Amino acid sequence: MKIEYFKEYSFNLNRDMEYKVYGHRGKPCIVFPAQDGRFFDFENFQMIESCRKQVEQGLIQFYCVDSIDLETWSSTDKSPRERIEQHERWYQYVCDEFVPRVRHMSMDANNNEFKGILLTGCSMGAAHSLNFFLRRPDLFDSVIAFSGIYHARHFFHEYSDDLVYMNSPIQCIENISLDHYYLDLYRSRTIILCVGQGEWEDDMIVDTKKIEELFKIKNIPAQIDYWGFDVNHDWPWWRKQLPYYLNFIL
Repeated sequence: MKIEYFKEYSFNLNRDMEYKVYGHRGKPCIVFPAQDGRFFDFENFQMIESCRKQVEQGLIQFYCVDSIDLETWSSTDKSPRERIEQHERWYQYVCDEFVPRVRHMSMDANNNEFKGILLTGCSMGAAHSLNFFLRRPDLFDSVIAFSGIYHARHFFHEYSDDLVYMNSPIQCIENISLDHYYLDLYRSRTIILCVGQGEWEDDMIVDTKKIEELFKIKNIPAQIDYWGFDVNHDWPWWRKQLPYYLNFIL
């Protein structure tokens, strides 16, 4: 399996950002780390290995981006406004700097054929995946989110402002107007959400059910699955789920 490591300067964050790419060709998939995680976690927790067959067949390339959750969603030493403003800088880094890099590398790998960008992640990575997808369906054509929470109150509690709202998928979908042009984009994309019903999944089940309800109200087609009561919020299950759901995309 081809693996490449990169460190490149981000103008939005004013620092070097690291990432790794797995695979030699195929559909590009941006991977967001779980809460407070790093770009190498998908490899370390054997998520890449679980998809080895699809990677080696040239069906998919994983682009594992780094996160700054400790400065934003998980921060305890900054004001809520500072935290969400820093998140927005990271959001701009991903959309304005990382995505063009992914697109360029993907086209090089696929003989100038661009195959659209898939987003995925587990836990907080799922929250980021759905959030980025809903904010920029013009950039991303599919999302697979595992065991995510989709309301900003889990991290910002009673605090809210314009930026917190923009990064709270449940609130944004609940309030989007029925004539918003994004709805047609959502309907033409592939949306897959999965959550277990075992230990540590309670909040994730609540948020997933709410998103499912809102998608139905807004007539947004999505595949939303609830795995068994033995399926916990943990890597061994996500290793089973990821290669299974990739079959619906590739």
